[in-house]
Amino acid sequence: MLTHRQIWTAVDALAARYSLTPSGLAKRAGLDPTTFNKSKRQGMDGRKRWPNTESLSKILDATGASLDEFLALILEAGQGNLSARSVPLLGFAEAGTGGYFDDGGFPVGGGWDDVKFPESRDDNLYALEISGDSMMPLYRNGDVIIVSPNAETRRGDRVVLKTNDGEVMAKTLYRRTIEAIELHSLNPDHDNLVFPMSDVTWIARILWASQ
Repeated sequence: MLTHRQIWTAVDALAARYSLTPSGLAKRAGLDPTTFNKSKRQGMDGRKRWPNTESLSKILDATGASLDEFLALILEAGQGNLSARSVPLLGFAEAGTGGYFDDGGFPVGGGWDDVKFPESRDDNLYALEISGDSMMPLYRNGDVIIVSPNAETRRGDRVVLKTNDGEVMAKTLYRRTIEAIELHSLNPDHDNLVFPMSDVTWIARILWASQ
């Protein structure tokens, strides 16, 4: 599995590869220059702090590095202790059609491609390739998101949700109760949505996005 040291070592290595300091890398990505400082990697209480997926996506975008390139740096940081595995990949447009997911939102059946991702204890990870611009500016056409139907979802998480009528969407989870779920749109041109939980087939958390 991924470790705190491996992720931060990969961030430092990415900065060095592009002749930047960690602060310079953060600044180029439009982040606070202190985002990747060593002092930010552990809290005052000793708890480890991890870079979030949005900041990692931004540094890949700012440097032009691919997900595969960053993955290679993670693998190198693991000194051979971390391996990559194939994760099933499906186009976002196909996700709403039948035969690709069970009732719990777990990937099933054929027709999937695959993409490499660091080894994880979650055997049910899958990837969706974004099509179109409805999720701009956060996710663009061709971006790949890694999704976990096992992960707990909390307020503020980016999620994929499928409704009973077959619509699949990527949104931000704003509120969830026993009766209803409220989602905020990633694209400001699209409305926020509220669904009765009885209309929701499944919901899964977005763990990673390659941009």
